[in-house]
Amino acid sequence: MIRDMTREDRDVFLKMAEKFYSSDAVEHSIEIEKIEAAFEAAVNKSPYIRAFILEDSGTAVGFGLISFTFATEVGGLAVLLEDLYLDESCRGKGLGSKFMQFIENEFPSAERFRLEVAKENTRAIDLYEKLGYKTLDYVQMIKEK
Repeated sequence: MIRDMTREDRDVFLKMAEKFYSSDAVEHSIEIEKIEAAFEAAVNKSPYIRAFILEDSGTAVGFGLISFTFATEVGGLAVLLEDLYLDESCRGKGLGSKFMQFIENEFPSAERFRLEVAKENTRAIDLYEKLGYKTLDYVQMIKEK
């Protein structure tokens, strides 16, 4: 089951996020304050983020965070998959594919779905390619405040 994250999910989300951000799936860890800020924005219904809990037999086993932007290249809404985490015991059971399909169904007006994935995360790359995602040849650049 996939459902919106609620305030009651705080502890389980933070525990899973800590695992996610200390894993090989990400380039670097982030401070707990930033994870907490994402949680607060999501449960307070920010228009920029939406957070989901993935459950297996009624137990939270993962989470997904998405954000939104207008993409000039496609002239419309772009849904960005910020994070997708599944507990190791639930990987390979199709929950990642179900979440990706859920997002596409949840936002039928989106012109683009976009995500980032660490080069070393070959398992995730294989999943995304099977779902029709293609690698972009862009170099991403950021400037932190």
